[in-house]
Amino acid sequence: MKAFVVNKYKKKGALHQVNLPEPRVEDHDVLVRIHATAVNLLDSKVRDGEFKPILPYRPPFILGHDVAGTVVKIGPGVRRFKVGDEVYARPRDHRIGTFAEFIAIDQSDVALKPKTLSMAEAASIPLVGLTAWQALVEVAKVKPGQKVFIQAGSGGVGTFAIQLAKHLGATVATTTSTKNVELVKSLGADVVIDYKTQDFEKILSGYDLVLNSQDAKTLDKSFGVLKPGGQLISISGPPDPAFAKELGLNLILKLVLRLLSRGVRKKAKGLGIRYSFLFMRADGQQLGEITSLIESGAIRPIVDKVFPFAKTGEALEYVETGRAKGKVVITVAD
Repeated sequence: MKAFVVNKYKKKGALHQVNLPEPRVEDHDVLVRIHATAVNLLDSKVRDGEFKPILPYRPPFILGHDVAGTVVKIGPGVRRFKVGDEVYARPRDHRIGTFAEFIAIDQSDVALKPKTLSMAEAASIPLVGLTAWQALVEVAKVKPGQKVFIQAGSGGVGTFAIQLAKHLGATVATTTSTKNVELVKSLGADVVIDYKTQDFEKILSGYDLVLNSQDAKTLDKSFGVLKPGGQLISISGPPDPAFAKELGLNLILKLVLRLLSRGVRKKAKGLGIRYSFLFMRADGQQLGEITSLIESGAIRPIVDKVFPFAKTGEALEYVETGRAKGKVVITVAD
């Protein structure tokens, strides 16, 4: 099969197309012929080795975290799917590799593709959909009437999270550039802040939840919009001790993460705010819940550009510019 691999950790230009054997199918795996995949900033960070301490991939490895395709083979222990099923998934860490023609995925990470979506649209959903679901539903438990601030509303996570928060009954504020104001309003944003001309810290107050996806300066400013008892969930760091414990990291890494997040945790405690770091995980059951929301019309995918498989490197470069609205998709097979 054809695949794009990272031969060694480095910046741009590290993807190389190679021919590899078809993946081995374990007892509880489904082998998926990939019709489409999507690109995330996470891919460039993994390629650059930013997560080596917690995700020690050994080059060469195949990149890619989103997939939509057709099941072509199943392991003897698979009960949830059959050959011919159209599925989508975010494969679990250490088993990524969707920049390829085939991938073997544990059945518990997989869900049936929404019938209302094309393969390209479906491939745009898993990583950002699960990130938003785990932040808003699982961790924050957002309730009707709450006020939620979602940063970078026109990005991959933002476009999904706005729609999910509105479905949950929240009042939603977001930041975006001037050209994307109408887009985020169409997704349900109640308060839209043009970050080029406005400061969200001076406009927002009394919020129940902030979903932070930006830099350390923005994270620090986010405390000012929360009410006492509010919650700050960050998907861009810094990782906290709870995350280190969840991953079962060694003592040294636990200490490093504790030190990295000490200032943020101290400030949060002083303000009576709960801080947590979220690094989303694969979960086919949650993805099934998302499928239901999509098929009901509550959430729609936002796809900016679609690249052919041969231009996977260009797709990754485009995502790195930070100009994408929603997701960038790669078509692998018809």
